[in-house]
Amino acid sequence: MLTVSDGVTAGTREDRSGDALDELLRGEGYEVERRVVPDERDEIAAAIRELTASARLVLTTGGTGLAPRDVTPEATRDVLEREAPGISQALRADSIAKTPHGLLSRGAAGVLGSTLVVNLPGSTGGCRDGFAILRPALEHALELLADAPTAHEQT
Repeated sequence: MLTVSDGVTAGTREDRSGDALDELLRGEGYEVERRVVPDERDEIAAAIRELTASARLVLTTGGTGLAPRDVTPEATRDVLEREAPGISQALRADSIAKTPHGLLSRGAAGVLGSTLVVNLPGSTGGCRDGFAILRPALEHALELLADAPTAHEQT
């Protein structure tokens, strides 16, 4: 899990969205490794690469808006091998239904190696809502990436 925030890195803000994601992931039985980086494209990309070396899932929080230093989606796309646009579209659709600010979200999602990488907003509520959208398909996605046999259920 990666928090992207100048304020958290500088120690002037609490990592509330990171704390929320940590709690949600642990509640689902995941082991969590946390990192914090400033809103710097190269540092974000490097942290994602490092985390994917040992993780099946990397969730980022922060840096997905329109502010000049919001570069998480660009940094993520720098390292992705394949995008998963359905994830980003679903996260935005849910967010837009709840707040007009959802229109401003630019988060990306995709695959690096066998790891799923998903950008979530920097707000606590945005992380909780985003994880709730991702959760029903998450285990299946991770199984597919691990090339594990999966039971496909017709819907």
